[in-house]
Amino acid sequence: MTITPQQLLQIIPNAGPVAGVFTPALNAAMERYQINTPARIAAFIAQVAHESANLTRLVENLNYSAQGLAATWPSRYAIDANATPPQPNPLALTLARNPQGLANDVYADRMGNGAPDSGDGWTYRGRGALQVTGKANYRSLGIALTLDLLNHPELLENPVYAALSAARFWSANNLNGLADAGNFGDIGSVINTGRRGNIPVGAADRTALYQRALRVLA
Repeated sequence: MTITPQQLLQIIPNAGPVAGVFTPALNAAMERYQINTPARIAAFIAQVAHESANLTRLVENLNYSAQGLAATWPSRYAIDANATPPQPNPLALTLARNPQGLANDVYADRMGNGAPDSGDGWTYRGRGALQVTGKANYRSLGIALTLDLLNHPELLENPVYAALSAARFWSANNLNGLADAGNFGDIGSVINTGRRGNIPVGAADRTALYQRALRVLA
């Protein structure tokens, strides 16, 4: 089963002209990873649409205000993580509206990245339709897709590879099985939090997209 540009626009009206570019890329990726039933396609398209801001953002937006940093990462960037609302600490004030500095700080020394001065956090920030993040994840994805993502991480900003990266993550995490079971909530949990049972950010938007996709593909 494949989708048409018209169906994609019905599901994601705000995609606009990029729907025509993404349709063949999504179809090729879904075929490769057996995302091939209405239930699987609806779940996949809904999650991709949410994570990519309706297919318009394929690289992570790290342009936060100091208050936004404190609210998003209170344990790292708030004076008191338990305060309501949390107030930014001196580090947050330094990194506000500094996407490169923020990436190198918040992603340092994890996911295969080096220290802040390595620049790995910025180089391997979130990219693709489901936001691949971290040097180790770029390395493993590059091996799976036969792409030199360590030296060319920007390839994931190409719709073809953005879609393939999302479908490969989907397959590696057995999200087809959750889609077959109608367990859409846990799909979002795995994508957004790394484990089942959590409420993902944007749960209502994800669900609305999913319900619309099911109607369109019925």
